[in-house]
Amino acid sequence: MKNASLIINAILAVAVIILFWLVLSNKTNSNVKQLVTGKNAITKGKLPIAYVNIDSLLLNYQFAKDANESLIKKQEDSRLTINTRARQLQTEMGEFQRKLENNAFLSRERAEQEQLRLQNKQKELQEMDGKLSQQLMQVQQKMSEQLRDTINVFMKEYNKDNKYEMIISNTSSDNILYASKGYDITEEVTNMLNKRCITKK
Repeated sequence: MKNASLIINAILAVAVIILFWLVLSNKTNSNVKQLVTGKNAITKGKLPIAYVNIDSLLLNYQFAKDANESLIKKQEDSRLTINTRARQLQTEMGEFQRKLENNAFLSRERAEQEQLRLQNKQKELQEMDGKLSQQLMQVQQKMSEQLRDTINVFMKEYNKDNKYEMIISNTSSDNILYASKGYDITEEVTNMLNKRCITKK
């Protein structure tokens, strides 16, 4: 009788363990199904995130290349203007020095007037240099904002199907130490941005 009771208890214990295992197994399977088929799905073993390498994007995005070329041209024009004026001033200062050394001025007052005129011209040139530098900085800032806006607006449109929960930027591998190639959408984004750029022209 005792042996029969022990056997029944052992069978019941095994049955409870099996039942417990089946319940847990079903819960785990349903959680996995939710991850695969739910709204925030993780498909094909990939998380719904991606990154764009900004350095590569800026090197290949036509709008960025055009903006950079335009800025370089403005810098070159600005430098040409300043250098031309500086050479003219240098010539005038050399001429003033020669006149001074050869006592060519009719009076001391006349020499002082010419020296004052040249000093004022030098001051104007320095002010012009500062003004042009400031204008270039403003142009650069405006271009950077336009570039950022075009990329941000595009990224919202690119992800309108909510394929990604997060798209991050990566500059010279500063933010991402390692990521699978499948998470890098730089080439696709660059190609699509360039197609939009051509269409708008």
